[in-house]
Amino acid sequence: MERVVGTVVRGLRGPIINTGDNIEDIVVNTVLHAAETEGFTIEDRDIVTITESVVARAQGNYATIGNIAADIKAKFGEETVGVIFPILSRNRFSNCLRGIAKGTKRIVLMLSYPADEVGNHLVDIDELDVKGINPWTDVLSETDFRKHFGHKKHPFTGVDYIEYYKELIEAEGAACEVIFSNNPKTILDYTKNVLTCDIHTRARTKRILKSNGAEKVFGLDDVLSESINGSGFNADYGLLGSNKATEDSVKLFPNNCQPIVDGIQAKLREVTGKTVEVMVYGDGAFKDPVGKIWELADPVVSPAYTSGLEGTPNEVKLKYLADNNFSHLRGEELKQAISEYIQNKNEDLVGAMEAQGTTPRRLTDLIGSLSDLTSGSGDKGTPMIYIQGYFDNYTK
Repeated sequence: MERVVGTVVRGLRGPIINTGDNIEDIVVNTVLHAAETEGFTIEDRDIVTITESVVARAQGNYATIGNIAADIKAKFGEETVGVIFPILSRNRFSNCLRGIAKGTKRIVLMLSYPADEVGNHLVDIDELDVKGINPWTDVLSETDFRKHFGHKKHPFTGVDYIEYYKELIEAEGAACEVIFSNNPKTILDYTKNVLTCDIHTRARTKRILKSNGAEKVFGLDDVLSESINGSGFNADYGLLGSNKATEDSVKLFPNNCQPIVDGIQAKLREVTGKTVEVMVYGDGAFKDPVGKIWELADPVVSPAYTSGLEGTPNEVKLKYLADNNFSHLRGEELKQAISEYIQNKNEDLVGAMEAQGTTPRRLTDLIGSLSDLTSGSGDKGTPMIYIQGYFDNYTK
């Protein structure tokens, strides 16, 4: 019978996972139970992905606002701290900011504008044009911002983040001054001690600060990079990728995930005889065209994956072949010609016209986006995703 379905993606429902649970066994048992119940067969090169959240929960990778404060105080002492380029997010940054404020006496909060790093807008860029403000050169005080733009609320959350962040800082007993600039060097006019909170541009920001006279420079990835008073931690990313857990704690990005994905793969192979690829995923790397938010607040899409997910797709564009190489063919002859072309395609299609328009992203980023969109961030209850046929093509 002719195959008429390509890639199949299933969100798998599993148990509610708590600290101390064996995440490897839970994932394996969930996959096996789903296959038996739904009647699908586990095959080589299937993919199972697990959201980072449940991995971190099983690890018990949590920290309190007090833990954050202790680390900040140890790093900066009594100095005024420039907290620069945070994203605008209650879930991602509010408890981090409370901990930072609790650990210091005075903060100069420098926000990028018109939007943060992942696209949350403080003000529409068109309004900057109307006011004649250049976001690449102009530094604004809080008074300047309010004079030009008034009180702006986030279109999705209804939060005035300038007011919200300032109140969080002051509620922890620290003084706060808010400024607006996109140039890291601006903060050095206020303090030489800087905590840079950007995610994907943090290495550049640190380099600029250090080469222009900053005395103490740390990033969120340096905070809780080791345990503080028995807290959770993340050796690679610190507070990056953390989420609000309770009113006084955060759940950190999971730690040391490679043994977990390798262990799940080995256990599935032992039971089924098949090699299933395994990946832990966080935010998918996609952008909302309406809200203009780039959905990647985690430091990476995937902190760990099995070796079969390394690399990028090596695909040709079917419509290009049909419109160009085989434009003279129709029906079964066209199908046969394209199938033969795919079966004999080069192993490296970089630069080939036949590959133009295919997605040159890493497999883990593509599969992570697919998984994140499938599982969602709400109450679907499917923290594991099972994907079949992802590596198949038109000839399979």
